[in-house]
Amino acid sequence: MGMDRNTIIGFVLIGALLITMFVINSRSNQAYMVEKKRIEDSIAATKPKVDSALLKADSRKADSLSKSSQKLPAAFITALAGAETFDTLENEFIKITFTNKGGQPREVELKNFKKFDGKSIVLGKGAFNKLSYTINSGENRTAETADISFVKTDKKINTDRSQSISFVLKDSAGKEIIHRYTLAQNSYMLDLNISVNGADKLFSQNSMNLLWQTEAEQAEKDLKYERGQTHICYLKNGNYDFEYLGSGNDKKFENTVDWLAVKQQFFVSGLITKNKMQSAIVKWILPADSLRIVTQTSASCRLSLAGGAITEIPLQLYYGPSDYSELSKSHNQMENIVPYGSGIFAFVKYINRHFLLPIFDFLRKNIASMGIVILLLTFLIRLITSPILYKSYLSGAKMKALKPEIDLLKAKFTDKAGKLDQQAFGMEQMKLWKTAGVSPLGGCLPALLQIPIFMSLYYFFQSNISLRGQNFLWAKDLAAYDSVATLPFSIPFYGDHISLFTITATLTSLIISIYSMSSMQDNTNPVMKYMPYIFPVLLLGVFNNLPSALTWYYTVSNTITLILQIVIQKYIINHEKILAQIDENRKKPVKQSKFQERLTAMQESNKKLQEMKKKNNK
Repeated sequence: MGMDRNTIIGFVLIGALLITMFVINSRSNQAYMVEKKRIEDSIAATKPKVDSALLKADSRKADSLSKSSQKLPAAFITALAGAETFDTLENEFIKITFTNKGGQPREVELKNFKKFDGKSIVLGKGAFNKLSYTINSGENRTAETADISFVKTDKKINTDRSQSISFVLKDSAGKEIIHRYTLAQNSYMLDLNISVNGADKLFSQNSMNLLWQTEAEQAEKDLKYERGQTHICYLKNGNYDFEYLGSGNDKKFENTVDWLAVKQQFFVSGLITKNKMQSAIVKWILPADSLRIVTQTSASCRLSLAGGAITEIPLQLYYGPSDYSELSKSHNQMENIVPYGSGIFAFVKYINRHFLLPIFDFLRKNIASMGIVILLLTFLIRLITSPILYKSYLSGAKMKALKPEIDLLKAKFTDKAGKLDQQAFGMEQMKLWKTAGVSPLGGCLPALLQIPIFMSLYYFFQSNISLRGQNFLWAKDLAAYDSVATLPFSIPFYGDHISLFTITATLTSLIISIYSMSSMQDNTNPVMKYMPYIFPVLLLGVFNNLPSALTWYYTVSNTITLILQIVIQKYIINHEKILAQIDENRKKPVKQSKFQERLTAMQESNKKLQEMKKKNNK
């Protein structure tokens, strides 16, 4: 195994990982397409359209609001029938509009973020969004709080500068429900405390059936990719997990759940219960693309109430960015929502959180251009990994020095028909490497050691919201693909646009492959001969729809790798010293590990068996 072959194998390993990550990333997209096809088939078979039916149902429910008071006992004191009023709470980050219909949030504007088209990011907007629960409204009668007009009380500014607003529903018999919302300064978290007097009469079996519905509007330019990055997240039994959109249209929780959240590519809507949900059912659908809605999600949650007439239910609602530092403030594992590593690569999230993120944040706070921040971060990473790269090339140089002797061994164990005795050759080759002090894995292991950093950056540049909306060179948004031209058609596995950073990443990778091939020891093997060219071609399809921050990073990283490779091989590694070191190693006694001893014994045993078989055949 020569130096360049080791390098190539390293590239192949990384390529295999890239394909694996592409499959993982596209898993949700594939599931989305299956779910979309199922919905379209259902639409064609049933008529009317699913989404239209949803909207019509919501419209009918809205029309019935003015009549909802007829379901309530006359003793309930509500706002004037049909009179919907609005009020707001806001801080530096968000502006929340409330409606007295159900005493609930109507919509939330994120002040510091814009959609891809320049419009404001608004979460929880539309008739589908709801926060409601069922109460006993009379004998054998129930009502949904979302259908009832609460009475709004005046807003308050508290001593800690937080703002509060309350909505009240009560009757002459003393039963009372109060929704008190509190918004702190510099926070995306909204506190909701539901106080109930007469809970034993308003609720059955000491439990509340809470319905939370949320509709996620498209915020990024690529709806399909945004859906692929959208998850239904939850904390169950103290363990975080998530579901891909389309992997199923419902999720049942038989045990306690701390919180539920809908995480779009960069924004989160979450429901947090401080006393846990005893059980829950979450359902979601993927509306037609024309509606520009990522998903519609409904969560039916059962909350246990303390026995007695008076009780309180503390809840929280998060409306904000998928930002690690912001979500960490909740102290309930919501920071796991930011996908800095998952599946078999879940361990890289610790590299991202505790190594890459602090360095990245330091650089972006001191450097205006985000593209230059990525460039400097790449320089730092390549500097840290350069000793590993040097070890790889040094091992390759040692292998190259032994090539003449390896060729002699091949000739020795090749019969007249040109067939190589692989087992005998392998044993002698291992002995040669051992006496020369060369490890056959010396070039492969360094490549494997770089994989955690490689995969960390793969996740990091797809998930970091700081890149969103940042432009660099021709890329208008480093959190999305850069497009220098739009094609009039879509190419399978490539797309309908040309990403220039993907092309530069591919070209630099191709140059590295060509340089490696030019000095490759054994280029007669057709697999090894063409393998270096396959990986760069794969980059075109895999990276064309990925964030330009990632493809810009690979462009810089490949360029640095090529320069380091040339410098190390041409000016640092001394081939005469390597030959001298190999000769010196041969003079030393060879000590084998127990594993090597067992391996050698096994090879000797197999050799004897092969010889006996040959004798018997004769």
